[in-house]
Order: sequence, then C-alpha cells, then structure tokens
Amino acid sequence: MLSRASVVASCLSIAALLAAGQSAALELPLPPEGEDVVGQIQVIKAKYEDTFAAIGETNDLGYLELVAANPGVDPWLPGEGTDIILPTRFILPPGPREGIVINIAEYRLYYYPEGKNVVHTFPLGIGREGWGSPVGNTRISAMTSNPAWYPPKSIREEHAADGDPLPTVVPPGPDNPLGPFKLSLAMPGYLIHGSNKKFGIGMRVSHGCFRMLNNNVLELSRMVKVGTPVRIIDEPYKFGVSDGKVYLEAHAPLEGEDKKLTLMDKHAVVINTLLKRDEGADTLHLDWEMIREVVAGEDGLPIEIADQQSVSVASHEEQVF
Repeated sequence: MLSRASVVASCLSIAALLAAGQSAALELPLPPEGEDVVGQIQVIKAKYEDTFAAIGETNDLGYLELVAANPGVDPWLPGEGTDIILPTRFILPPGPREGIVINIAEYRLYYYPEGKNVVHTFPLGIGREGWGSPVGNTRISAMTSNPAWYPPKSIREEHAADGDPLPTVVPPGPDNPLGPFKLSLAMPGYLIHGSNKKFGIGMRVSHGCFRMLNNNVLELSRMVKVGTPVRIIDEPYKFGVSDGKVYLEAHAPLEGEDKKLTLMDKHAVVINTLLKRDEGADTLHLDWEMIREVVAGEDGLPIEIADQQSVSVASHEEQVF
C-alpha cells in the first residue's frame, strides 16, 4: 500500500513536466459532470530573492497554503534552487457551482461565471481569531471603486487601545486598507475588498472581511455584478472524483480558544463529511491508512483515497481510525 508521501512524489514527478507550460492565472476549465477536481500541481525552482509571500502573489496562492504544501521549507528564505510545490490543483467546494463560493477553511474564493465552463479561484485573507468571518448565503449588494474607509467604532477603539488612533474616515489612496475596490455583501459590515498590505493574503488577518490581492479584486470586479450570489462555507475536508478515483483534500480546521480539535475530532469530521456525499460511501473500498495520513498532513493537496470501481464489504469496525 502506497504512503501519502509516495503518492505526492508521484504527482510531483508529473507536475514538474507540466510546470513550464502552466499559466499563473487561476482560470480553470470545469471538469465533466460528476467530477470535481480541477488544475494541476506545479513545481518551481526558488530564486535567491524569493519568499512565499512573493511566490504567492505571482501565482494567485495564499501564504499558509504554500507553507502547508511545502513542509520543512523556510518561507522567508527557501534558498536558491529549492523545489517549491505550488498547490494549484483543487477539489471544487461542495454544493452548487454558481456565483461566488468562499471556503474560509482553505482561505480561497471560487467564482463560476454564468454560461461559461470555467472557474476562477483566488486566495483570501479572512477574519482573525475573535473577529471570525461569517458563514452563510448572501449576495453582492454594492460595488465601489476607490472606496473610502469608515472604520467602525469597535475597530477605532481597538486601535486607540494599542496607541494607534484611527481617523473617522480614511480617503482613497495607498494608505486605505480597502485597496482599489470593495464588494459589499448583504451581510451588514462584511466586504470583499483589496488591501494596502500584500502580506496577509491567505491568512487570518482581518476583522471578518475578505481581503484579496489588488489585481485579483479588480479582476473579480470586472466579472461580477450587484446581485451575484455569494455562498460562504467552512469545509476543511473536501472529497472529489476524477477519472473514477476518489480524492480527499485536507486543510487545517479553523480553531479558536473555545474550539480545539483533537486528531480524533478531525477524523470524525472527515467521516461525517464523506457520509454526506451521494455516491455510496459505504460501498467504496476506502484506503483508511491513506485517509489518516492525509488528515494528519493537512497539506491541501488532493490525494487519491479510493477507486469507484472497487467496492468493499468491510464492516464499520474495520474502518475505525
């Protein structure tokens, strides 16, 4: 039975051949009906001056997803010639493929343009501990170019307590934390917007809003309109099908001081997520050893865990973690 490390190495040997021909822009063709996996993992050689923040900006990737995909590599000084895995293969989020879907557990936004057989995906900064981003269904209620920022009283009080008082309004410009564009959501107080700070995309840094790289938010603003549906989910474990194989993609669940998950808790979430799927999880011959490794690794890479053509008569007792 192959280990997760062997499977990843096999994927990377193919990815290395594909990397030279890949585009940085993450506009990806949708898979055939019944399939869920898009994109390809890529591998690049780090330059002397590279950091994960700079690599992420160039390749539409967030800081933490690069860290997760490259364990043991220094994110501030990877070293010239170091192989860097670009986790640009994704299992699409569960649910309808329409409008905007934000999965806060993977710090990523997916946009499905109406009438087109593609998906656009971008990294996000999300709400930090104590200022969590919301989950639920909403829509874009307004779109504003070069917005002014009116910091709410709670944020002004927080900054004042830290000795960094804020004005009641920050005009458009390079010092504005909303960047060049904001998309207001029909959830009062929550936005999708750019940023005056490149670092923090793909991390828990905001007061609950969704931060994007400025070029990304401008690109998104040209594709969406007021009324575009927005579905915000929190799914650290995604299952998907491609070419008759079942894949699992695991991200570190978001935790707070009141929400600490043990490894057994994570395994329970994985099982419950799998059982929600409609392709008959009880008949799949699942590689439970691989599933345990993927859950422990939390590297955000889709890994094969079953073959749809193979069925199992194993009891639930044999499937226990």
